[in-house]
Amino acid sequence: MNAQQVAEGLSDDKFVIVDIRDGNSFNNSHIPGAVHLTNDNLTDFLHQADFDAPTVVYCYHGISSQQAAQFLISQDFTDVYSLDGGFEQWALLHPDKIER
Repeated sequence: MNAQQVAEGLSDDKFVIVDIRDGNSFNNSHIPGAVHLTNDNLTDFLHQADFDAPTVVYCYHGISSQQAAQFLISQDFTDVYSLDGGFEQWALLHPDKIER
């Protein structure tokens, strides 16, 4: 999914946004409303998740998030996307939509 599609969905609270970057990167800046998903909180996330909610996963450049999205699909999530270009692309296109 591209950054413009995610930005449009943000205004409607259409997506669950999942950030899989390291903790320092997440704490420095992230997409507004993003959930920071780590190995430490994965079990809790899976217990609380809406498996049918459209979910967008992002990392730094959009590579690792593809694998994470596939993992969520393997856990029975039904509507999962990886953010094309990751957070780097997001920051370039939407610098006004970054939470710090």
